[in-house]
Amino acid sequence: MADELDVLLDKVGDASLRAQLRGEIDKVRAKRTFGLVFESHLPERVRLPEHPVRRGTKVVRRADKHGDTMKVTAVRRNQATVELPEGGSESIPLDDLVVVAEFGEPVYPGLTRLGSIDRGGDKPAHLVINTENHHALEMLQFTHAGTVDCIYIDPPYNTGAKDWKYDNNYVDNEDAYRHSKWLAFMERRLLLAKQLLNPDNSALIVTIDEKEYLRLGLLLQQTFPGSKVQMVSAVINPKGVGRSAEFSRTNEFVYFVLNGSAAVRPFAGDDSKPALLDWQTFRRRDLSSVRHTRPSQFYPIYVNVATGMIDEIGLPLAKDAPRASAPSRPGCVAVFPIRSDGTEMNWAVTGPTFEERLRQGYARAGKAMPDEPQSYIIQYLKSGPIDDIASGKAKVVGRNPDNSVKVVYTEARAKLPTTQWDFPSHNAEHHGTAVLKSLLPSRRFPFPKSLYAVEDAIRFFVADKPDAVILDFFAGSGTTAHAVMRLNRQDSGSRQAIIVTNNEVSADEAKSLTERGFRDGDAEWEALGIFEYITRPRVTAAATGLTPDGTPIKGDYKFTDEFPMADGFEENVEFLKLTYLDPVDVELDRAFAAVAPLLWARAGGQGSMIEQRADAAGELLPFATADRYGVLFDPDRWREFAATLTDSVRVVFVVTDSAVVFAGVAEQLPEGLEAVRLYENYLTTFAINRGSAS
Repeated sequence: MADELDVLLDKVGDASLRAQLRGEIDKVRAKRTFGLVFESHLPERVRLPEHPVRRGTKVVRRADKHGDTMKVTAVRRNQATVELPEGGSESIPLDDLVVVAEFGEPVYPGLTRLGSIDRGGDKPAHLVINTENHHALEMLQFTHAGTVDCIYIDPPYNTGAKDWKYDNNYVDNEDAYRHSKWLAFMERRLLLAKQLLNPDNSALIVTIDEKEYLRLGLLLQQTFPGSKVQMVSAVINPKGVGRSAEFSRTNEFVYFVLNGSAAVRPFAGDDSKPALLDWQTFRRRDLSSVRHTRPSQFYPIYVNVATGMIDEIGLPLAKDAPRASAPSRPGCVAVFPIRSDGTEMNWAVTGPTFEERLRQGYARAGKAMPDEPQSYIIQYLKSGPIDDIASGKAKVVGRNPDNSVKVVYTEARAKLPTTQWDFPSHNAEHHGTAVLKSLLPSRRFPFPKSLYAVEDAIRFFVADKPDAVILDFFAGSGTTAHAVMRLNRQDSGSRQAIIVTNNEVSADEAKSLTERGFRDGDAEWEALGIFEYITRPRVTAAATGLTPDGTPIKGDYKFTDEFPMADGFEENVEFLKLTYLDPVDVELDRAFAAVAPLLWARAGGQGSMIEQRADAAGELLPFATADRYGVLFDPDRWREFAATLTDSVRVVFVVTDSAVVFAGVAEQLPEGLEAVRLYENYLTTFAINRGSAS
């Protein structure tokens, strides 16, 4: 039979089609005869709304997502003439058509910048990307292949409700191929995710309920054959979610796939001390510690306004001396322990003790609060973490610019977790839905994860990696990015979150919008999509401490660290949308701005971005440099280019079609730089949708 198929394949005249058929036949030959067997359903064509309708392009009617593909034979004014599948032709308004690419026809991704948050200094920016996640995973092969430390995903549970789409169509209980489609959908994404994970030390975390957990377990085993796979049962709603004629569901399952040397670290749950460095607020909180109870613990701490660092520790004030009587220091503000209501408190320790901790790196100034009676947060380490450092349980791995220590724990301060989790902090209603309501008071999102459950799960694998990259390509409301921000605050880390979600509207909302005359792509439609309505505003609110209407967020964060949500986080965020480049624009060298964020992301997503190929006068640049990377457009100018590179540059992109030229330039660049080749036609570098279904 195999020989007969090969003979028949050789008779196929189209080389591209012959290669595609051979690939599919090889997959069938390799099919398992036992274990997890399912149909490898092909994805549908790709809609390219940014592409102009031209003669020769393939199109579909904008309102008919499952309609037949048509070929454009002519374009005149605002009308296109198309060949109909059943024969004949028709003239259709351009606004009613959208360009498509069939499965296997390459498309070319670009990124459009939608906005940013700059509160984190030189930290890498968290990337929040609006797109279909399969194409995002393909695109990330260029920027992050083999570099991701942890992936956390909460995919569709395939419960039979309208909770996910396949081929732009909701899958429900009536679909006989529901499970097979879900497995094909997941396999394609997991195979791409596998290529992004660091094979030497990384983890994949996947949540699921009882409807698909068995199939998911087998799929993970097949996809990651050399990795350790464990499953945890986690209580997410102690009251239970009622189901007709079924047991009420209180839990879900969490799969952990450990690659290379990755191992489970001590759990910082509700009943244990955290394994991260525990910075405490230096001002005493209990009302028994108001001023006068300990006169030696009421003194000024002088914070340099320009640097935000502590310059000096003043002497205690006399019992009845006003704060204004404290000596002034040039360029500094005198910080006293004052509650928001104006109550004068005490510092936690005396001035000499605090001064010694400051010298050792065990104290620091935190966030400026110019509108509060205490104008800066002051933080310090208690004796417990200091003892852990002295005993070797905790290791100093670096210092921040203000001399405060960066610490990771080398020995467990808490026992390893079990496979049964029942923690109050993981209650999705109290710490998922309620947290989201605080951030976005007027908006609703179904079943957001507990912020602390996601944080705890990720912490296992990045607690000792302050520069870890964490990916979530089923981002939903954006809980993963929020959790990474919290982890960074706890140990002054610079971890980067990359989260991906589309801008799909709910089934009910889509029906309502359609009845009102709106369609996919209209501003009114897009404004209610998950990315624009929930994900982007949630991440913005978390980072800034402000709700969408500009008011401070009410409430406090709990558990591992407690502080007001209104404080926000000292983080950077870049909001992006994946778009599809028009090959004509690329050929005319008009597409560099669209690929610019890809180069910036490949270089770590830090600092400035090279956004244009030309200068202000429109002259093409021979080269350009930014904080972390450079682009050499003209290899003949490599000497001048090399002279502009600073010590902070980590990646250099060389634009050339010649492998010999690239190798020659790379050899001449300063040692330690990563050289990356870009083809003169950028499409060659970034092509996706090439036809691999699994």
